[in-house]
Amino acid sequence: MVSVVVPAAGQGKRMNAGINKAFLSLLGTPMLVRTMQKLSSCSKVSEIIVAVGADEVENTRKLLEHVPDIKPFAVVAGGAERQDSVANGLRAVSFEADIVLVHDAARPMVSKETIEKVIEAAEKNGAAIAAVPAKNTIKVVDAGGIVKRTPERASLWEIQTPQGFKKDILQEAYKKAFEDGFKGTDDASLVERAGHLVEVVMSDYRNIKITTPEDLLIAEAFLGSDALDSAKKGIDAAVDFVSEKAEEFKRKWKEGKF
Repeated sequence: MVSVVVPAAGQGKRMNAGINKAFLSLLGTPMLVRTMQKLSSCSKVSEIIVAVGADEVENTRKLLEHVPDIKPFAVVAGGAERQDSVANGLRAVSFEADIVLVHDAARPMVSKETIEKVIEAAEKNGAAIAAVPAKNTIKVVDAGGIVKRTPERASLWEIQTPQGFKKDILQEAYKKAFEDGFKGTDDASLVERAGHLVEVVMSDYRNIKITTPEDLLIAEAFLGSDALDSAKKGIDAAVDFVSEKAEEFKRKWKEGKF
């Protein structure tokens, strides 16, 4: 059984929206709803646990109750930091779950294919993360703004979510981090620290994390492009259908079947 924990308690200060960015609209649909729909499109996902601010739990539950075709869900109170929110979500995961994904609410553009690949890799190897090769040169800079070194770009990957783990591995990693007072930059860093190997799964560059107003515009551009592609396919299918019927009519006319 696969469960997904969706941390969505951050207020997104860089977005300057004045509200939890998970509830911002993307072409008329709240970002969190789009993320839930995308996760629900994966047949292997059985449940989704959403962690929001304590004062947002009830309204979030009411919002999601009216969303069609999403997997069974629960809404829990998040914590002060993302790691705390994931920990709270992890406590609410079903006892039957053997794989747990963690996926940012602010990544509504994730593909079904990426979700499936992360699940498959986690089932096989215990821990897997979605990522893409870094496109830009990365510099290591000291506190004074001086470049110290330039890592080889071929070895650098931009890490995304979902990140998937066997449940006992993730629980062990979180327990150790809590006992040691360790705060990681992502869930995989906790698992790595606990001594487990993590496999990188190729994702795609559309799976952006919406953090700034510019990111919101990029995501809406992607969605607009998808809508145009879908409309074009529909028009092409209609044209093909009409052409086929026209040819059939001409054939029957010639054969005197009218």
